[in-house]
Amino acid sequence: MRVVSLLPSATEIVYALGLADDLVGVTFECDHPASARTDKAVVVGGRDTRGMTPAEIDAYVKDRMAAGDDLYTLHADALAGLDPDLILTQDLCRVCALPSDHVTDALNHLGCRADVLTLDPYTVDDVLDTIHAVGARTGVPERAARLVEGLRARLSAVADAVRDRPRPRVAVVEWVDPPFTAGHWVPDLVHAAGGQPVACRPGARSAQTTWQEFTDAAPEVVIVAPCGFHLDGAAAQALVVLERFPDAAVWAIDADGLVVRPGPRLVDGVEAIAAILHPDSVPRPARGVIHRVG
Repeated sequence: MRVVSLLPSATEIVYALGLADDLVGVTFECDHPASARTDKAVVVGGRDTRGMTPAEIDAYVKDRMAAGDDLYTLHADALAGLDPDLILTQDLCRVCALPSDHVTDALNHLGCRADVLTLDPYTVDDVLDTIHAVGARTGVPERAARLVEGLRARLSAVADAVRDRPRPRVAVVEWVDPPFTAGHWVPDLVHAAGGQPVACRPGARSAQTTWQEFTDAAPEVVIVAPCGFHLDGAAAQALVVLERFPDAAVWAIDADGLVVRPGPRLVDGVEAIAAILHPDSVPRPARGVIHRVG
């Protein structure tokens, strides 16, 4: 089977299922594992926002959306040349990836008969279900079952480790200028790690808010996890919000790696957040994953 992934998270699922040789196309944002970017054809491009501030990125996104323009460019000819059997896409967030209707329109225009699987998880359980869905569609349901079983075992291990510990109030900031609350599966990560998520939208889209909403929630721990950034970028943005939470512990986390992409590494995110909240109960994660600010 020839598979094209239009999502970084779907790319990670494909690799986790041992299907790297079947993956022929990815997006410019697929950076894990590193071989995805170097060994596969890139069929979706977009603006390089490195060097832009969070406010500049937000303004760019809003201007494009208001004008009805796309944030991502599908390289249709490159896609057609790959002759895919299966395309993995999404409708979850137009800011995060190319919507599935654009993919369908392109396939119709090209006369390509590839199967399209749309992945739209809103909770951690939904994310695990998408692994089953990809496994079933690619003919490896047993591998998917084993992968999910292993991920659930790790979640259970964290739950056991923090079961009798107090649950600190935790706010996750998904964007800093303007501030955005945590949505979708992110509150699930906090709860699974032994925290009480506050100022959030469980199972719903992340939403722009005010700093007042965050401070009114009186978090004991603030985790800065800006979409599109790894630890260095998150740490830089955490410095900006540090003074707003004088009574809270402010942490940065590798957002793209562990928090915002709905793939297998969300369980790594649970383990990392648990290490922030309950360092005496769970192992400390690898370097380059979390950083206390201030």
